[in-house]
Amino acid sequence: MAVKRFRPLTPGLRFKVANTFEAITTDTPEKSLLAPIKRSGGRNSRGKMTMRYMGGGHKKMYRIIDFKRNKFDIPATVKSVEYDPNRSAFIALLVYADGEKRYILAPKGIEVGATLISGEKATPDTGNALFLSAIPLGSAIHNIELQPGKGGQIVRTAGAKATLAARDGKYAIIKLPSGETRMILQTCLATMGELSNEDHFLEISGKAGRSRWLGRRPRVRGVAMNPVDHPMGGGEGRASGGHPRSRKGLLAKGFKTRGPKKSSDRLIVKRRKA
Repeated sequence: MAVKRFRPLTPGLRFKVANTFEAITTDTPEKSLLAPIKRSGGRNSRGKMTMRYMGGGHKKMYRIIDFKRNKFDIPATVKSVEYDPNRSAFIALLVYADGEKRYILAPKGIEVGATLISGEKATPDTGNALFLSAIPLGSAIHNIELQPGKGGQIVRTAGAKATLAARDGKYAIIKLPSGETRMILQTCLATMGELSNEDHFLEISGKAGRSRWLGRRPRVRGVAMNPVDHPMGGGEGRASGGHPRSRKGLLAKGFKTRGPKKSSDRLIVKRRKA
């Protein structure tokens, strides 16, 4: 996957860096796997704005993704690789031998016509879903379950991959993209390979209007507000505003937000990088 730059014919093109979408094979989604999305605009059930800077945006449909990969030992053929407006990675449409269609997260290098399978009969090839107990050590994996049968919950963003580092009893030890090393039950499923659209982080919007298309409204800096509106507001001239914090006073840098008595703490072997 590659990105492209543009000649500065307009101000919005001057700094824009966009995806070439070379891997995309069709722009028509599978209708049976679409669902409507209810947009809140940041309002709760009483109409009160509880999340600022949300609203507008282009209308879109949700693509129903198979995160569970629980159609075991039935081969599927990749029919297309598609863009999904709801996530950074691309998605692939699978057609199973019994005729059922499902979307999955598209791994890097997947091509139309490839055959994928999940379960105990699956080989450790890109796109196949295996139990952690059957995956070779050192393999790159994504879409990893945290609880057996619940479906993949972690390592799902564009270009992401985790590494199966070791096994210890009934647990597999996984090194996550954040740098955290964590134990996960070997009866959990994971998909082989690295996720597609690895150059997503290189993209540059180029103009504020593109953020509006994505449903993001202009964000006001705390230091630009008055003292009554934000802890960092006020002051003569361009005051720094003190220690970075949220509008409600919660510290923004260095303040640990993870619960001190979380049950999953015992499964974390090594914390992510500071």
